[in-house]
Amino acid sequence: MTGTGGGALLGGVELLTRSVRYAMGGLDLVTPARLSWPTPCRDWDVRALLRHLEDSMAALAEAADLGQVALTPARREEPAADLLDSVRVHADRLVRSWRRAEGGPDLVAVAGCPITATLVVTTGAVEVAAHGWDLAVACDGDLPLPESLARELLELAPLFVSQADRPHRFGPVVSEGPDAGAAEFLLAFLGRDPAWRGRSRWSA
Repeated sequence: MTGTGGGALLGGVELLTRSVRYAMGGLDLVTPARLSWPTPCRDWDVRALLRHLEDSMAALAEAADLGQVALTPARREEPAADLLDSVRVHADRLVRSWRRAEGGPDLVAVAGCPITATLVVTTGAVEVAAHGWDLAVACDGDLPLPESLARELLELAPLFVSQADRPHRFGPVVSEGPDAGAAEFLLAFLGRDPAWRGRSRWSA
């Protein structure tokens, strides 16, 4: 692992920081009763989404700290408060780890393949922001993805989301509808229905 301290990496770290800040706003909406509620992510309830977000942030922090991404450890059942606290701890560690790495690294080994640090951190920014939106709408919260953040992420998303990623990592592109802003275009590109509304959709 070597370092360059390039401006592209610094910009990516700032973008990741904003994505994490947005996603953490959704945690205030989570209650024990809502852990079993459905989410826009197929086959995931709120609990599963939180665990995935926790694991993703842990892996991204390891990328900065170690220059590589290790396999995700086995999980255990946790009370809601413990899980939420753990997500917050991992979010804080993620931001601090990449800020410490502002002089590098150049490359991160992902499953043994070298990937530029800038690509890793910007990919993480897109994922964290998207899952922040997933969490907010799953819990019926009014927490739209900020347009300024979505606009920057939308410019980057096509660089690392290809047709080969569908339908496994991302669903098919969804129609964003008329008068769509950057947030709706980003969500639609990532295979999400911008009009998805959590619990209300499942209630009589």
